[in-house]
Amino acid sequence: MAPERHREVERKYDVDPRTPLPPLSDEGRVASVGEAVELALEATYFDTADLALARGGVTLRRRTGGTDDGWHVKLPRSGDSRTELHAPLGSADETVPKDLLASVRALVRDRPLVPVVRLSTRRTEHALRDEAGAVLALVCDDQVRAEQLPGADEVHEWREWEVELVAGDELLLDEIEERLREAGAEPAATASKLARALAGRLRPPRPEPSAKSLRRGTAAEVLRAHLTEHITRLHTQDGRVRSGEPGAVHKMRIEARRLRTALKTCRPLFHDGATDTLDDELRRLGRVLSGARDAQVLRERLRGLVATQPPELVMGPVGVLIDDELSAAEQVGRAKALEAMADTRYLRLLDDLDAFVVDLPVTERGDGPARDVLPRLLRRDAKRLERAVQRVRQVEAGEARDAALHEARKKAKRLRYAAELAVPVSGKRATKLASSAKEVQRVLGEHQDTVMSRAFLREHGARCHADGLNGFTLGRLHAIEEARAEDATKDFAEAWADLDISQVRKRLGG
Repeated sequence: MAPERHREVERKYDVDPRTPLPPLSDEGRVASVGEAVELALEATYFDTADLALARGGVTLRRRTGGTDDGWHVKLPRSGDSRTELHAPLGSADETVPKDLLASVRALVRDRPLVPVVRLSTRRTEHALRDEAGAVLALVCDDQVRAEQLPGADEVHEWREWEVELVAGDELLLDEIEERLREAGAEPAATASKLARALAGRLRPPRPEPSAKSLRRGTAAEVLRAHLTEHITRLHTQDGRVRSGEPGAVHKMRIEARRLRTALKTCRPLFHDGATDTLDDELRRLGRVLSGARDAQVLRERLRGLVATQPPELVMGPVGVLIDDELSAAEQVGRAKALEAMADTRYLRLLDDLDAFVVDLPVTERGDGPARDVLPRLLRRDAKRLERAVQRVRQVEAGEARDAALHEARKKAKRLRYAAELAVPVSGKRATKLASSAKEVQRVLGEHQDTVMSRAFLREHGARCHADGLNGFTLGRLHAIEEARAEDATKDFAEAWADLDISQVRKRLGG
């Protein structure tokens, strides 16, 4: 059974053990405070020996004593909110449910999970209600006792207040915070109870560079920030693919491509051969993920196309054929993706990415000012796109031209991603270049989609003919896709003119 998923919005506060909770009802939205509810919560937190989950801002626990007994995964926080996954307790105390473990496999990999902290919390919970009696928020007064495991050599005790939204909004959080701070509370110094319990064992995270420091930083510093961001996103999509979330395969493939593009664009900054293995493994991952995604895109495209046709021109079970063939292909592609993601080869890729970003193997050039180095690399990618477009103009219509357009699309995507990498130092100029390259990529992507659909329609139209079936509709759809391909080619000419590749040097400088 897939874990339940919900968005949790809360704020935590450190407070002196002797401080009384202030009055929380008023004449505004909080009309009343419900009767206090006493809870005794017992939670065991699990992690790898090197605390990979905690370092990634993730908590995994088994908790009893509350209204939500069970296993919980809390994903990294974004502002006041974070996503929480929940699974039933089950019969085993230390065996994490398989479906829940899938959500954090990218961090855990093939390392064993062990108990690292035991938390005992005496909670007094107050429900803040509006005039209609609806619960707007819960205010929890927690007395916490934390033991580090194994051995419980260290025990920490503290008190904290926690405010979690139910039907209220973040403006209500601000109002409650004002009252709590007036009473003496301060925003919590740590993001979670676990982080506080692990004090001394958990290394502080590498501080995120500010926009100002990146503008003045080295090429290596900008690249490290970019790679770190997209490695984190790859981890997130890993869990979503394993959980079967719609669209996750596509998003994971995008992150693999972005990482590979950054390494390719910045290859001149690295020692010879330093990125070869990563490049090969990221390319392999992208190909593994492409099967499910390509079948999904093609199925949605053809179903939409059939839906636009007059009923009298849809002859035979065309919709069933499309659904059956491409749904099966999507499932096969997804199975292959999951098989590859369970392989130690993929898990070692994740290890290698982590190690690479910590100690980038850059040359002296990589330690040069990003504002000088990155624009030069972008001009290289712009030149590659320009050459690819020249090849398109040299090829006649047919499969060779389709292939040339597809190659130009890949080069446009590379330039777009490279421009996005340079935004911290080139600002609006890089943003505009990325937007223009994205439009070229988009119209060429539309053309490539027609290439895939026409191949499918041609193959199945021929098969219908050989089987004595009516292939009229498939042929009609093929003709429509031919016209769409021609339109996309015209759109490409306009998008290419708008990109104005000759101005890249002037716009980016460096």
